[in-house]
Amino acid sequence: MDTQQNTALTRALTEVPGPLPTSGVIHITLQHTDRFTVVGNHLAQHPDLSCTAVGLAVRIQSLPQGTEVSIKALTARCQEGERRIAAALRELEAHGYLQRFRHRLPGQKVITRTVFCNQPAALLRPRSQAPVAAPAQAPIPAPARSQTHVPGPGPEPDPAPVRPVPPAPPVPTGTSAPEAPVPPPPPPAPPFVPPPTAPKPPRPPLPQPGTLTPELDRAATALLSDLRRHAPQFTLSEGDIRHLAPAVATWLERDAHPDTIRRTLTDDLPRPLRHPVKLLKHRLTALLPPPLPGACDLAAPARPRVVVTPFQTCDDCDRAFRSPDPGHCRDCRETREHRGEDVRVAA
Repeated sequence: MDTQQNTALTRALTEVPGPLPTSGVIHITLQHTDRFTVVGNHLAQHPDLSCTAVGLAVRIQSLPQGTEVSIKALTARCQEGERRIAAALRELEAHGYLQRFRHRLPGQKVITRTVFCNQPAALLRPRSQAPVAAPAQAPIPAPARSQTHVPGPGPEPDPAPVRPVPPAPPVPTGTSAPEAPVPPPPPPAPPFVPPPTAPKPPRPPLPQPGTLTPELDRAATALLSDLRRHAPQFTLSEGDIRHLAPAVATWLERDAHPDTIRRTLTDDLPRPLRHPVKLLKHRLTALLPPPLPGACDLAAPARPRVVVTPFQTCDDCDRAFRSPDPGHCRDCRETREHRGEDVRVAA
């Protein structure tokens, strides 16, 4: 039997423009009307990316905004395993197509943000050199004709060139002046994404205790060595334990309970955890509690004492007046001073 021929393929080959090549690939290009993604040749023909990385980049670029693209999520969507997908993501991250960074949410929860750029080379160019599409020219409307104008049978002659006149003459009744074309609004600026080679701010130093006593150092070392019983990811070396022990001693110096420190360091871990020592450094520095207040700090502030001046009875007129000591009222004092008599004045 002869080989079965595909009638549709044969018909499509006859519609390819130009002579068909004698070897190599033959493209049958059909126009997409829906469900398509534009991919640049800089990605499709990238000389340094593997085919797995190129295919994974096309898959990520075709997903809607907000779709999870973690290693676990991509493994569930693709046929490749976690190792190949992780290696492909590292390739895309090294060439600037993919960027991953940590973001802290309210409530001390840390999440990983993933940003995919379809043209990473365009981010490195200055904004002035970026190609900007020329705005479309709006059609200039023809000048309106008078409502009483009746066109003649022949073609209208070309209008004479108009010379500029300082004041514009008023528009007569029954005609409408041509409106000036409104330029289209400028295109919105693309969101700024820092390039992968941008310098990162220096990390804050690890906290240090006021006095590293042997008891604090021994307790901090034991707590770090015991972390692997609760989380196997934190199997630390002796050098890492000696480096992190002063920071844990600072927590203990501020009266933090060892169970509280252990839960803070091991709860809500990212998956997968690639750098356990860096995570411990970050949590020991960013989540360091303040020192406990003393008894004097917790005492309520003393209220100011209000001194009330008591009432006294005047020795002459029995009138009541305020004074710390008994004596005469103001009127009686003035009368006695006028007579030249002795006056008992309250201190």
